[in-house]
Amino acid sequence: MSAEDAVIDLDAPRTGSLGPAGARARRAARPRFVLGLVAAFVAGLVLGGWGVDRSQEARARQERESAVSLVAMPAAMGGSGVNSGGRARLEGSLAVVNAGPSPVTVRSVQADSPTVVVRDLGRTRLIRPGGTGGIDVVVQFRCGEAPTVEPLSVRFSVETADGQVREVRYPIVIVGSLWLDPISTMCDLR
Repeated sequence: MSAEDAVIDLDAPRTGSLGPAGARARRAARPRFVLGLVAAFVAGLVLGGWGVDRSQEARARQERESAVSLVAMPAAMGGSGVNSGGRARLEGSLAVVNAGPSPVTVRSVQADSPTVVVRDLGRTRLIRPGGTGGIDVVVQFRCGEAPTVEPLSVRFSVETADGQVREVRYPIVIVGSLWLDPISTMCDLR
């Protein structure tokens, strides 16, 4: 191999080259190729931005649907109470307000304290946003003990609009409520 063969002259035409017309075609194809790359890049940016926007919207919608905010208070007295085993038992209802942005289905209600037990009657209740629903409950109160001034923490098992079951707590006050007078009367009759 000679020294001249070891150096490659890039300006020299190769054997079997395309000639002047082929070189022009190759030079003309480069800008189209670059334009295609730029167009693909821009399309990728547009589609990527759209995808991120849709993802953020879906996440925000999911957060709205899973938000739960309830307010509850003793509302009414139903059936008469029975005093057995040192406990006054009566049926009543809780007024539950859905202060959240989506409908919720209240599946169960319960509260336990040393003096008061509250249980639902096993019926679910759909409550629309801003709406109020009455939840039927059984209230048992231990006679001979003063009702606590502290609010009773009530657990609500709710199903949100996205199908998830969540537990929410809300304090209700027994002292001064509609429930206290009938309970006190039943305990005094004992």
